[in-house]
Amino acid sequence: MEVSEHHTEGSKAGSTSNTPEHTAPGTHAHDGCLLTPFTGGCFRARMSFPPAYPHLPPTLKFETPIFHPNVYESGEVCISILHPPEDDKYGYEQASERWSPVQTPETILLSVISMLGSPNDESPANIEAGKLWRNDRKEFRRRVRKCVRDSQENAWD
Repeated sequence: MEVSEHHTEGSKAGSTSNTPEHTAPGTHAHDGCLLTPFTGGCFRARMSFPPAYPHLPPTLKFETPIFHPNVYESGEVCISILHPPEDDKYGYEQASERWSPVQTPETILLSVISMLGSPNDESPANIEAGKLWRNDRKEFRRRVRKCVRDSQENAWD
Protein backbone atom coordinates (compact mmCIF):
# COMPACT_ATOMS: atom_id res chain seq x y z
CA MET A 1 0.00 0.00 0.00
CA GLU A 2 1.37 3.37 -0.95
CA VAL A 3 0.56 6.16 1.45
CA SER A 4 0.51 9.71 0.22
CA GLU A 5 -0.25 12.81 2.19
CA HIS A 6 -1.64 16.13 1.04
CA HIS A 7 -1.80 19.26 3.13
CA THR A 8 -4.30 22.04 2.55
CA GLU A 9 -4.32 24.94 4.98
CA GLY A 10 -6.42 23.82 7.93
CA SER A 11 -6.46 20.17 6.88
CA LYS A 12 -4.38 17.07 6.33
CA ALA A 13 -5.34 14.21 4.07
CA GLY A 14 -3.62 10.93 3.39
CA SER A 15 -4.36 7.80 1.45
CA THR A 16 -5.12 4.77 3.62
CA SER A 17 -5.70 2.20 0.91
CA ASN A 18 -4.89 1.66 -2.74
CA THR A 19 -7.58 -0.84 -3.73
CA PRO A 20 -8.44 -1.41 -7.40
CA GLU A 21 -12.03 -0.41 -6.70
CA HIS A 22 -10.93 2.81 -5.03
CA THR A 23 -13.58 2.24 -2.38
CA ALA A 24 -11.91 3.68 0.70
CA PRO A 25 -8.64 5.40 -0.07
CA GLY A 26 -8.72 8.51 2.06
CA THR A 27 -9.17 9.71 5.57
CA HIS A 28 -9.21 13.39 6.29
CA ALA A 29 -8.80 15.07 9.65
CA HIS A 30 -9.78 18.69 9.65
CA ASP A 31 -8.93 20.97 12.53
CA GLY A 32 -11.74 23.43 11.87
CA CYS A 33 -11.82 26.67 9.95
CA LEU A 34 -10.59 29.98 11.18
CA LEU A 35 -13.41 32.29 12.17
CA THR A 36 -16.12 29.62 11.99
CA PRO A 37 -17.94 27.74 14.74
CA PHE A 38 -15.96 24.62 13.66
CA THR A 39 -12.59 26.08 14.72
CA GLY A 40 -10.63 23.62 16.83
CA GLY A 41 -12.58 20.56 15.76
CA CYS A 42 -11.01 17.35 14.48
CA PHE A 43 -13.47 15.90 11.99
CA ARG A 44 -12.51 12.68 10.26
CA ALA A 45 -13.93 11.99 6.85
CA ARG A 46 -13.51 9.33 4.20
CA MET A 47 -13.27 10.09 0.52
CA SER A 48 -14.28 7.11 -1.62
CA PHE A 49 -13.52 6.91 -5.31
CA PRO A 50 -15.73 5.01 -7.78
CA PRO A 51 -14.21 2.72 -10.43
CA ALA A 52 -15.01 5.36 -13.08
CA TYR A 53 -12.97 8.06 -11.28
CA PRO A 54 -11.98 10.67 -12.50
CA HIS A 55 -15.00 10.72 -14.81
CA LEU A 56 -17.36 10.37 -11.84
CA PRO A 57 -16.92 12.15 -8.50
CA PRO A 58 -15.84 10.56 -5.25
CA THR A 59 -18.05 10.73 -2.20
CA LEU A 60 -16.98 12.39 1.02
CA LYS A 61 -18.46 11.19 4.28
CA PHE A 62 -17.66 12.52 7.73
CA GLU A 63 -16.94 9.70 10.15
CA THR A 64 -17.03 12.14 13.06
CA PRO A 65 -20.56 13.41 13.78
CA ILE A 66 -20.96 16.97 12.50
CA PHE A 67 -23.95 19.31 12.55
CA HIS A 68 -24.03 21.27 9.30
CA PRO A 69 -26.70 22.22 6.73
CA ASN A 70 -24.76 20.56 3.88
CA VAL A 71 -23.99 17.28 5.66
CA TYR A 72 -26.61 14.54 5.88
CA GLU A 73 -27.11 12.94 9.29
CA SER A 74 -25.26 9.92 7.86
CA GLY A 75 -22.20 12.16 7.46
CA GLU A 76 -22.33 12.31 3.65
CA VAL A 77 -21.34 15.72 2.29
CA CYS A 78 -23.68 17.38 -0.19
CA ILE A 79 -21.87 19.97 -2.30
CA SER A 80 -22.20 20.70 -6.00
CA ILE A 81 -18.72 19.61 -7.07
CA LEU A 82 -19.45 16.10 -5.75
CA HIS A 83 -22.59 15.76 -7.88
CA PRO A 84 -22.26 13.79 -11.15
CA PRO A 85 -21.49 15.76 -14.31
CA GLU A 86 -24.98 15.75 -15.76
CA ASP A 87 -27.92 18.08 -15.97
CA ASP A 88 -29.57 18.75 -12.62
CA LYS A 89 -33.06 17.28 -12.87
CA TYR A 90 -34.28 19.93 -10.42
CA GLY A 91 -32.67 22.83 -12.30
CA TYR A 92 -30.90 24.05 -9.16
CA GLU A 93 -27.27 23.63 -10.24
CA GLN A 94 -25.58 24.54 -13.45
CA ALA A 95 -23.35 21.94 -15.11
CA SER A 96 -20.32 24.17 -14.47
CA GLU A 97 -20.90 23.84 -10.70
CA ARG A 98 -20.90 20.04 -10.75
CA TRP A 99 -18.13 17.45 -10.90
CA SER A 100 -15.42 17.78 -13.50
CA PRO A 101 -12.39 15.49 -13.93
CA VAL A 102 -10.12 18.50 -13.32
CA GLN A 103 -11.17 18.45 -9.64
CA THR A 104 -8.69 16.88 -7.24
CA PRO A 105 -8.88 15.70 -3.62
CA GLU A 106 -7.29 19.03 -2.70
CA THR A 107 -9.95 21.10 -4.49
CA ILE A 108 -12.65 18.98 -2.85
CA LEU A 109 -11.14 19.63 0.59
CA LEU A 110 -10.93 23.35 -0.14
CA SER A 111 -14.61 23.31 -1.11
CA VAL A 112 -15.52 21.50 2.10
CA ILE A 113 -13.50 23.96 4.18
CA SER A 114 -15.34 26.80 2.45
CA MET A 115 -18.66 25.02 2.99
CA LEU A 116 -18.03 24.78 6.73
CA GLY A 117 -17.80 28.56 6.99
CA SER A 118 -20.47 29.39 4.39
CA PRO A 119 -23.26 26.82 4.34
CA ASN A 120 -25.74 26.69 1.48
CA ASP A 121 -29.07 26.82 3.29
CA GLU A 122 -31.18 27.01 0.13
CA SER A 123 -31.18 23.22 -0.27
CA PRO A 124 -29.92 21.78 3.01
CA ALA A 125 -29.07 18.11 3.41
CA ASN A 126 -29.73 18.50 7.13
CA ILE A 127 -33.03 20.37 7.37
CA GLU A 128 -32.74 21.10 11.09
CA ALA A 129 -29.23 22.55 10.72
CA GLY A 130 -30.39 24.62 7.75
CA LYS A 131 -33.32 26.06 9.70
CA LEU A 132 -31.12 26.91 12.68
CA TRP A 133 -28.49 28.48 10.42
CA ARG A 134 -31.18 30.74 8.92
CA ASN A 135 -33.33 31.45 11.97
CA ASP A 136 -31.38 30.87 15.17
CA ARG A 137 -27.63 31.35 14.78
CA LYS A 138 -27.10 31.25 18.55
CA GLU A 139 -28.57 27.73 18.79
CA PHE A 140 -26.75 26.68 15.61
CA ARG A 141 -23.41 27.78 17.13
CA ARG A 142 -24.24 25.99 20.39
CA ARG A 143 -24.91 22.72 18.53
CA VAL A 144 -21.72 23.08 16.48
CA ARG A 145 -19.62 23.84 19.58
CA LYS A 146 -20.88 20.57 21.07
CA CYS A 147 -19.77 18.74 17.91
CA VAL A 148 -16.35 20.42 18.17
CA ARG A 149 -15.97 19.39 21.82
CA ASP A 150 -17.05 15.82 21.03
CA SER A 151 -14.65 15.68 18.07
CA GLN A 152 -11.76 16.78 20.30
CA GLU A 153 -12.57 14.16 22.94
CA ASN A 154 -12.75 11.38 20.33
CA ALA A 155 -9.98 12.58 18.00
CA TRP A 156 -7.65 9.65 18.60
CA ASP A 157 -10.17 6.82 19.00
